[in-house]
Amino acid sequence: MLKVNLGGCSSFINDAQYKAYAEKALVAFDTLENGTGAGNDFIGWKHIASETPESLIASIEGVRDSWKAKNIDLVVVIGIGGSYLGAKCAIEALSHTFARELRKEGDAPEIIFAGNNLSEDYICEVMDLMKVRNAACVVISKSGTTTEPAVAFRIVKQYLEATYGKAEASERIVAVTDKARGALKSLSTQEGYRTYVIEDNVGGRYSVLTPVGLLPICLAGYDIRAMLKGALEMEEVCAKRCAECNPAIQYAAMRNALYDGGKKIEILVSFAPKLQYLGEWWKQLYGESEGKDKKGIFPASVICTTDLHSMGQYIQDGERTLMETVVTVGEANRSMKIEADAQNLDGLNFLAGLSVEHCNRMAELGTKLAHIDGGVPQLNVTIDKLDEYNLGGLFYFFEKACGISGYLLEVNPFNQPGVEAYKKNMFALLHKPGYEEMTAAIEARL
Repeated sequence: MLKVNLGGCSSFINDAQYKAYAEKALVAFDTLENGTGAGNDFIGWKHIASETPESLIASIEGVRDSWKAKNIDLVVVIGIGGSYLGAKCAIEALSHTFARELRKEGDAPEIIFAGNNLSEDYICEVMDLMKVRNAACVVISKSGTTTEPAVAFRIVKQYLEATYGKAEASERIVAVTDKARGALKSLSTQEGYRTYVIEDNVGGRYSVLTPVGLLPICLAGYDIRAMLKGALEMEEVCAKRCAECNPAIQYAAMRNALYDGGKKIEILVSFAPKLQYLGEWWKQLYGESEGKDKKGIFPASVICTTDLHSMGQYIQDGERTLMETVVTVGEANRSMKIEADAQNLDGLNFLAGLSVEHCNRMAELGTKLAHIDGGVPQLNVTIDKLDEYNLGGLFYFFEKACGISGYLLEVNPFNQPGVEAYKKNMFALLHKPGYEEMTAAIEARL
């Protein structure tokens, strides 16, 4: 079970200060629980784990099985932001690092992602891979008109239809979209695609435990039932109105106390390289939820010990506006001992008999102490191991804490008005109909 340790903040925030913020966090918790805050029409994610029906899980597993029967070995998942980051995080965390190189017949399909950028080289390389594999597609979009995924889906769809025929292509495309409206919903009805619903009350960055994340994770061969079980147990823990026993309240309270004390940047740290995309998912969750009204903690991430040899200097000795949240994995899934060497030219015989993970643990502990001594407070989130159950709990914990933290900041944690600014400029520069005046104004500036 997930645990939060705030001991690394004790020399920066005293007990009285923390208790004051814990009381504020309880008020924010009440706002979230009672649905009385801004954006309360987007809190459907709170009970996803407890309300996901067996029929939905069985249906997702049915897609997995039907595509396995077709020997599909490549699935292109098209989406941007919250429509891909959660699935990408889970699949990267659970997969063998060299899964592609070790692939053998009968393995779950390889999952790749498209529609999260507008790089021509990238989409051409996606198509290169599709042409030598047995491919299918999951397209994720509420509207079906978001530029990046819509461009990618148009290209992928046309390829699937040209290669397999329209009837078979419709069996190889699954859409995750709005229940009743939008371009993708209309196309899915027209073409007969199997569809899953993104509920109106769940925003993209809170959607990893819906079909948005569960379908790609299941197709990759992982146990979504275990993931939902972990999320359910964390849902129950995080529903308690208790500053001493609810880790989401604890995390939200302390990070806001540190923020008001001048710590404006939060770095998510892990000593497990497989959690690199946890940082990417977390950055979107917190950056898009809190970064508004000229407020918000700036989210960044590093993977250690790798980044200790790049960002480590700044974290240790740079401007003291940083805090760290360290995600610790309690138990490695594999074991490798360091053996003695007769020559000992590297001077490492003092490590003989120890596991590599033990050395990693000591590196983590040593880094925590060094950074605290250097003026960087530390929040610590620990999960037992890296598996579906623990990832489900971790996803839910961060989501619940984000909602509480946003209300503590007095912002709407469920909207993202600033995201639209670049889109308007891009549409004007691309000469989209209806943007003529804006096009002329922008081109006059260039």
